[in-house]
Formats: sequence, structure tokens, C-alpha cells
Amino acid sequence: MLNNLPNILTFSRILAIPVLIGLLLFVEDPLGSWLAFSAYTIACVTDFFDGYLARAWHLQSAFGRFLDPIADKLLIASVLLVLVGIDRISGLTVLAAAVILCREILVSGLREFLAEVPVRVPVTTMAKWKTTMQMLALGFLLVGPVGPDFGPLTTTEVGIWGIWGAALLTLVTGYDYLIAGLKHIVETDHAPADKHPHPPEDSKEGENH
Repeated sequence: MLNNLPNILTFSRILAIPVLIGLLLFVEDPLGSWLAFSAYTIACVTDFFDGYLARAWHLQSAFGRFLDPIADKLLIASVLLVLVGIDRISGLTVLAAAVILCREILVSGLREFLAEVPVRVPVTTMAKWKTTMQMLALGFLLVGPVGPDFGPLTTTEVGIWGIWGAALLTLVTGYDYLIAGLKHIVETDHAPADKHPHPPEDSKEGENH
């Protein structure tokens, strides 16, 4: 499963998570924050190249399709949680972080269901903007207090505004995804019994145990 470069890049994104957290928690600033930011940046770069190389080299695989969204969600969730833990996300901004996390859980659940139907809901342009803003905002917050000022705003403040912007786009894109998912759920409930998707046999055996 890890015998090609795209899958290795995807898996490296998961391996970067404990490194990033360790740098933030156990290495003193400014070095710790800048190193954590560097690890995060490399992880974000692999998010582009794993998909690009898989398509360019015709190395797309079921394992890659399975692991890629998991790696993305683990990275985003871990960074959000550690930033809350070290108070770079605090006060009402925790609500924005919670919105982003809840949306990721919602989308994961819907994708699991839609994969059984099977139905694919395309990624919208707004969703791509949401992801870009979210990744940039987290990068600013990882640098945090050791970063430069951007006019009247500090690096942390730029990240906070970015998180709120990403949370707003998250609500919009999450709503669109939910409506699309619910439509297919309703259609499945009203479909004839013989057209309902059935779980694989091994899943049934697991439930019996």
C-alpha cells in the first residue's frame, strides 16, 4: 500500500502531526513555532503533490483515496486542538474552530453513507476557497506571537480573522453538502427494498460477534 510516492506523501502528512505538536509544546519560542510552521507547510505541500503525482503517473489507488481525506482531517483537527490548548485560539474564536471540526465530522459521515449508495458529491469552488483560507489561517496561528506585524494586525490576529472567514465558508459549504446528502438519503429511504444498499457479508459477521 505504501509502494508508491503519492501514498508515501499522504502517509507522511499523518506522521507530521506528532512532530508538529511536539515542536509547539516542547521546543521554546521562537524556534518551536517556526519549526512547527515549517512542518505544517511541508505537510500542506504534500497535500497538493500526492494527488497531482497520482494523476500524472497513473498511480491512483483505493488506498490513496481512502487515506487522503483522513490525513487531511487528522492534520486540521490536530492543529486546531493544539492551538486551543496553547491559547492561540481562545475566547469566541473557539466557536469558529468548533464549527470547522463539526463540519469535518459531518462530511465524513455523509461520505461514508454516500459511498455505499454509491453517489459522489463534487467539490465546489467555495469549498476549495474554504480549504485554502483554513490552511493559511492555521499557518499564521502556528507562527503566532513570534511572527511579524502586517500593518495594524499581528500575525496572530491575521490568523484569527482567517479562522472566522474559514468558519463562515464552512457553514455555507457544509449546508450545501448536507442538503445534497439528505436528498440522497431520502431517495434511498423511499427506494424499493431490493434497491437498498446491503452491507458486505464480513460486516454482518462482525455485528454478530
